[in-house]
Amino acid sequence: MRLVSIDDVPGGSPGARLTSGEYVHLARAARAGTVEVWLPRDMNGLLDGGDEALDIVRRMIARAEAGNACDAVLPATVRLLAPVPRPRMIVAAGLAYRSHLAEMSGTPAPAQPTAFMKASASILGPDATLALPAQAASQVDYEGELACVFGRTCHQVAAREALSYLAGYTVANDLSARDWVKPVWAATAPWEARQTWEVNIMGKQLPGFTPLGPVLTTVDEIADPSILRLQTRLNGAIMQDAPVSDLIFPVAEVIAYLSRWYTFLPGDILLTGTPAGVGVSRDPPVFLAPGDLIEVEIDRIGTLSTRIAASA
Repeated sequence: MRLVSIDDVPGGSPGARLTSGEYVHLARAARAGTVEVWLPRDMNGLLDGGDEALDIVRRMIARAEAGNACDAVLPATVRLLAPVPRPRMIVAAGLAYRSHLAEMSGTPAPAQPTAFMKASASILGPDATLALPAQAASQVDYEGELACVFGRTCHQVAAREALSYLAGYTVANDLSARDWVKPVWAATAPWEARQTWEVNIMGKQLPGFTPLGPVLTTVDEIADPSILRLQTRLNGAIMQDAPVSDLIFPVAEVIAYLSRWYTFLPGDILLTGTPAGVGVSRDPPVFLAPGDLIEVEIDRIGTLSTRIAASA
């Protein structure tokens, strides 16, 4: 199933996409006098409910597909928030794809997965407009990524069981202000390199710099994320096109490694990294400008679209 957050109240209301392209509003579809009315009214709460809550949602979707919840069905044009509008934590993997390392002057593969945190306030919903930040408007770059959404508390898990802790997958764009990348590459002293890298990571935390969506496709529909393919388009031109199998470390290994330290809770998000084709690595570099449309598509999930506007 494909879960969404419908933009009708602050924080959104859980819903699901139907095969028609329409959406069922779960709270409106709940039958009086049943456990359905007790379903949480936001996505974090719904995922906290675990498999039992998701099984209830599946039955509600089946009823809507059969035409028995007409009053709760919304048009395909309804506005959506990110599937999880405010996760407790976002962890983003870096240096993740072989092709991306090759375009970065042949950067060697790391010995283990690497990652950094992103602010949940950086999340932006699908089909939204991002105003370029006034303090860093000229070198904003795209990074299309597969995002994992946790469905169970995950800490100290083995790779063989790591995927079972996920609720599903969605599409992300790890937008980055690249103004500080050249100083990182030019750094020669360890402390200088550390300071410049920290500023580079802060360039990923700006408002709207984590577009996410449009749907959360549950794990029962994607047993193996490595079979997926990611494509990023800028104004229709293909900029990134790669299989998820190009990851240096499979998704399960990344989860297991990071879970040594992090405790992922239901609704938390792991961005899995980006393949080759980012703007900063092109000659000449390509950065986002007002009027641009940047799209990230992953099969079996959908297309995440973001329109770029001038800084306010």
